[in-house]
Amino acid sequence: MTELPKTFDPATIESRWYAHWEDNGLFRPERPNAEPWTIVNPPPNVTGSLHIGHALDNTLQDILTRHARLKGKDALWVVGTDHAGIATQMVVERQMAAAGEKRTDLTREAFVDKVWQWKAESGGQITRQLRRLGCSMDWANERFTMDEGFSKAVLKVFVDLHARGLLYRDKRLVNWDPGLGTAISDLEVETREVQGRFWHLRYPLADGSGHIAVATTRPETMLADMAIAVHPEDDRYRALVGQQVRLPITGRLIPIVADEHADPALGSGAVKITPGHDFNDFEVGRRAGIEARDMLNMLDAQARVVQTADGLIPEEFLGFTTAEARAAVVARLKAEGVLIAQVDKDGVAHDAEARTIQTPYGDRSGVVIEPWLTDQWYVDAATLAKPAIEAVRSGKIRIVPKTWEKTFFNWMENIQPWCVSRQLWWGHRIPAWFAEDGRIFVAESAEEAQAKAGEGVLLIQDPDVLDTWFSSALWPFATMGWPENDDPTLGGRYPNDVLISGFDILFFWDARMMMQGIEFMDDVPFRTLYLHGLVRAADGAKMSKSKGNTVDPLGLIDAYGADALRFFMAAMESQGRDIKMDEKRVEGYRNFATKLWNASRFAQANGIGGSTTLEPPAATLAVNKWIVAETVQAVQSVDLALADYRFDAAANAIYQFVWSRFCDWYLELIKGAIDDETKAVAGWVLDQILVLLHPFMPFITEELWHALAPRQHALIVGHWPMADARALDPTAVAQIGRAIELIETVRGARAELNVPPGARIALHTGAGSVPSDIAPYVERLARVTLTAGEAHGARAPVLWGAETFALALEGVIDLDAERQRLEKSLAAAEKERDGLAGRLNNPSFVERAKPEAVEKARADHAEKSADAERFAAALARLG
Repeated sequence: MTELPKTFDPATIESRWYAHWEDNGLFRPERPNAEPWTIVNPPPNVTGSLHIGHALDNTLQDILTRHARLKGKDALWVVGTDHAGIATQMVVERQMAAAGEKRTDLTREAFVDKVWQWKAESGGQITRQLRRLGCSMDWANERFTMDEGFSKAVLKVFVDLHARGLLYRDKRLVNWDPGLGTAISDLEVETREVQGRFWHLRYPLADGSGHIAVATTRPETMLADMAIAVHPEDDRYRALVGQQVRLPITGRLIPIVADEHADPALGSGAVKITPGHDFNDFEVGRRAGIEARDMLNMLDAQARVVQTADGLIPEEFLGFTTAEARAAVVARLKAEGVLIAQVDKDGVAHDAEARTIQTPYGDRSGVVIEPWLTDQWYVDAATLAKPAIEAVRSGKIRIVPKTWEKTFFNWMENIQPWCVSRQLWWGHRIPAWFAEDGRIFVAESAEEAQAKAGEGVLLIQDPDVLDTWFSSALWPFATMGWPENDDPTLGGRYPNDVLISGFDILFFWDARMMMQGIEFMDDVPFRTLYLHGLVRAADGAKMSKSKGNTVDPLGLIDAYGADALRFFMAAMESQGRDIKMDEKRVEGYRNFATKLWNASRFAQANGIGGSTTLEPPAATLAVNKWIVAETVQAVQSVDLALADYRFDAAANAIYQFVWSRFCDWYLELIKGAIDDETKAVAGWVLDQILVLLHPFMPFITEELWHALAPRQHALIVGHWPMADARALDPTAVAQIGRAIELIETVRGARAELNVPPGARIALHTGAGSVPSDIAPYVERLARVTLTAGEAHGARAPVLWGAETFALALEGVIDLDAERQRLEKSLAAAEKERDGLAGRLNNPSFVERAKPEAVEKARADHAEKSADAERFAAALARLG
């Protein structure tokens, strides 16, 4: 037994124990005959650093992994990082810019070599930070989405999908980032509210009989308009469908088409259609019979105006940015008299009306995203989605919480083609080669492509790379050695047991793993998908660097220890609900760890060490039978909670058992009477606590495990407790429960009546009595002397079940002064309670005040109501 220091200092034990676990291979111990259990981490960007969302996600995964390992399973937590095409290329290009260099100064190959060099030198920051959090990942087999084996899987999937007709090249609109010069995913687009304007334009009918009015926030795109849409049931325009209008400035004729996209209730009911620069317009254009190849594109890759296919854009606009083009186009429209003036509430006419516009920006470049018509590679997501939908409907994949199923089905049943190509140099180069005659050859290597094309055919490889979500969709099986390993279960590791993910990547990653897993492995990639919420700021706002309300998890670890942060995450994670960051609660769980530390020091000081048996020791004393039963019930509660992915319920069950039942009651009840039986029972219970708590607080539990006794194995590979109902003794549980109830009642009465804590007073039992086997506990812990018969003089009633006892107060407190104090406190509490009730009953306050102000008023009202009840009860005791 190693004597514990007086002070619990997390920093001194965390690095030591993590190094011990990793160096000794304890994250993946040799268990060849054990039941396999597998989880894969959402691979963080290789450029990343640990943020509070990572801390939540990885804490939950580690809890399940450590729990499975303690259950004796061959637990594997697959770890790796994502090559993060855009983010990594940006990091390296910024480094080059600082040195006065540009990416284009190098060949593609030389630039990629520079990125690999950066990864070797700087790409492991987040993996080091995950170690600080205590993540028990299989570092010995760490993967990277650009490593050789994984890259082979990516190429095979691309080629096979193409061969099966599920991957193709097409001309469609994409989210185009002019700053980065690449298509990006929806996840990389952030919408901002921008103060803009709404212009109303007259488009003259081609026959000169009148005009049709449209409104737009982007007048510059009218240069590429290809139609005007009206609702087919809008009587105002029914006769105009099929006619043409003449575009101002260019003079080009475009048709009026009927389409339900036009809303008769909005504006004039007619909308301009620019299929090359708006996602909705693209679909309207296709429904109107306009082929994508014929849609007009008036912008280049830098979002500057270029000549369209029809050659009618005036030269004065060419080369303009969209902002410059907007100003110039509006000036021309005004000069031509086609702007419809807008009159404000004061009767003043303006060229346009002010309007708040939801505008897409690139989350990395910070520039406005353009819907841009370009040739890209697409996956037929609608076909791949069908088996995934069926897997969730049939229960082969369980989504927790179940409420996310509706969102999942809605998105998957309306899924669009998935653009998988990106215009970058860093990433998996698309395995497609172009011939001069327009033919495309898809193959896993240049040699295979040349063989398909034939000798003498000049081939040039597609310069684009694959979207990183394409490669990460293969994570559950490509990390296991597929396609080299053709075992359909990959050695019992496929499908994974569970996936833990933020709900925000349900479609970008989780759903795509379902699609690719079922397509290539003929089985679901995981049996359970657990979706957790976001960690928000204390006021409920979404965290962002621009708001300055982000929280550094490493700072919290420095201040309170990894165990405290982990326990906070688990205790606050309630089936996908968002978590409000509360540093005070993290500090509270540090205090919880300190409480356990001090309890272990008490045990050491009283000859209590680690247990030598998995089974509970034989017990004859009621207090020992009671704590054994409480332990078994705690194990049952934690088992049930983890089986149902109720991390909060599991953490709360452990917390209440450790703090209340073991530390506050059992250790107090046994003080001064610690015989050999009690030492054995207390040591066994403490061991069970350490094992139960280990998945949540791995560092302190491992330290205490070894401090309490010489051990043959580390706690991380210990044995999970068995919830053996045979250890329950209802008689002992009831007996000690009655003692605790009486002690709490007396303590409450003493506190209400301001009885000095150190004063020992008489508790008269009247016609009743306290059983002799619990009487010593009551007298010692309630600081009373049990006295038969009725009390005389000043006294306060104490109700204990059906019996009424009395605390003798004569000479202990000043009854008149106490009564006055309680009356004054009651009046003050009632006044505050009633004032708060008045505010909460005022609809104006509830509707107009900030939500956090209303929430605080409700909490304050509940607190003052409880205070009033407590003071009233104390007055009633005094009579």
